[in-house]
Amino acid sequence: MTIGAEALDRLFREAHTPRSFDGRPVSHAIIEQLYDLVKLGPTSGNCTPARFLFLTTEDARARLKNAVTPANAALCAAAPVVVVVCYDPLFFEHLPRLNSEPALRDWFAADVGLSEETAFRNGTLQGGYLILAARALGLAAAPMSGFDAFAVEDNLLADTGWRANFLVALGYADEPSAPVRAPRLSFDEACLCL
Repeated sequence: MTIGAEALDRLFREAHTPRSFDGRPVSHAIIEQLYDLVKLGPTSGNCTPARFLFLTTEDARARLKNAVTPANAALCAAAPVVVVVCYDPLFFEHLPRLNSEPALRDWFAADVGLSEETAFRNGTLQGGYLILAARALGLAAAPMSGFDAFAVEDNLLADTGWRANFLVALGYADEPSAPVRAPRLSFDEACLCL
């Protein structure tokens, strides 16, 4: 069974990355609802390594100012919420509770390269779920990469051990009409079927 055209429009066809936000706040209840959707998305072995730092106050968002590019700084300042999408390098410590495979925790703990790769890959996947869940809840999401991850980690994540992956500005878009969508690659340019 597929979802309807309206849902596909909201998630993909009509959704755009916002250039500005209208100033309406995003409630804590919406943020919790957002995470409750994100956590249901699949990850390999149910490892769920993503961690999310929601910057909801002006003071918290201001702490990003010197760590992001000027264009991103303006967007972060305007957004009611900025999410630092992170991953936990020690995600495997939770595996005994999340996965019934008895030796899985020890397997990841013994291989730093494997655990780092798994945490980054699956944490990125969960960040994608965050964008889609935000759209499903009526929010606009602006993912961004132009920032100094080490500065963000030092300034905001030092006590967590989490690693910063990318940022997402969240809010209600302040755009009366959708901007023209930037071009995308065609199926033949981006896909192979063997």
